[in-house]
Amino acid sequence: MEFGVFYFPTHYGIEIGELAEELEARNFSQLLACEHTHIPISRKTPFPPGGELPERYKHTLDPFVALSFAAARSTQLKIGTGICLLPQRDPITTAKSAASLDRQSGGRFIFGVGAGWNQDEMENHGAVYKTRFKEMTEKIEAIKNLWVEEEAEYHGDFVNFDPVWSSPKPITQDHPPIILGGETDHTLKRVANLANGWLPRGGKDFDPFKERLRLDNAAKAVERDPQELSITVFFAPTDYDLLQKYKEANINAVLFDVPDEPRDKVLPLLDQYAKLMS
Repeated sequence: MEFGVFYFPTHYGIEIGELAEELEARNFSQLLACEHTHIPISRKTPFPPGGELPERYKHTLDPFVALSFAAARSTQLKIGTGICLLPQRDPITTAKSAASLDRQSGGRFIFGVGAGWNQDEMENHGAVYKTRFKEMTEKIEAIKNLWVEEEAEYHGDFVNFDPVWSSPKPITQDHPPIILGGETDHTLKRVANLANGWLPRGGKDFDPFKERLRLDNAAKAVERDPQELSITVFFAPTDYDLLQKYKEANINAVLFDVPDEPRDKVLPLLDQYAKLMS
C-alpha cells in the first residue's frame, strides 16, 4: 500500500515544491493537489461535511501550475490532481495541461477527477448541477481521445470537436491513470466504465473490505478485471491498526490531509504520518 498526502496549495501554506521535497525525503509516494477556481460570495451551496467552509477553499492555487513546482523539486514522487473539477474546465486545454505535466515529470502524473459539489461555483463556468456527471463523463472520454489518438475527435452533448492534432501526448503508456472521486453506486459504475481507479473519502464509516468488494462487483458487472482498478482513500486514518486493515483489504493507497499551514507546523505532522508507514 502506498502512502501519500492531499493538499490545498495556498500562498500562505507550505510551498508545494518544498512539500514535495519533504515528502520524498520521508518516502511518501504521492502528492495530490485539490482544486477550486473560486468561491462565490453567495454561498448558496452548503459545505457537504457541515459547518463553515474552510478558508483554504477560497485560496487554492491552480493545481497544474502548483504541481509543476512539485514535479521540479522531486524525482520519484507521484503528483496529481485530487480532484480536478472537470465540468468547470475546457477538455482540450485540460488534456494539454495534464499531458504536459506528465511528460515534464517523467510520467509521474495521476489525473484525479470529479464532478464537484459547489453549485454556484460550477454555474459561473456554465456547467449545470443536474447534468454535471454527464458533462464530466464526456470530458473524460474526450481527454482520453486527445491523449491517445493521433487525430482525435469527439461529438457529444457537452463536448464537440472535429478531428484535431493535440500534442504533447502523455509519456505514460496508454495514458496517465484516471481516478474518480465520489462514493455512490453511480460513481462506482463510472469508475468501472471510465477510469483506472476510485478516489473515495475515508472516515469512521469507511469499511475497507466492504468498499473493496463494492468496487470489485462494479468491475465484474461490466466484465472488467477488478485487479485493474485501484482504490486511493482521502482522509486516511491515523490509527496504525486500522491502516493494517486497509492493507489487508487491498487498498492501494491512502492520503493524509496536509493543512494550509507554514512549514514549521507541517513538517512535524509529516513526521507523525511517516511513523504510520512501517
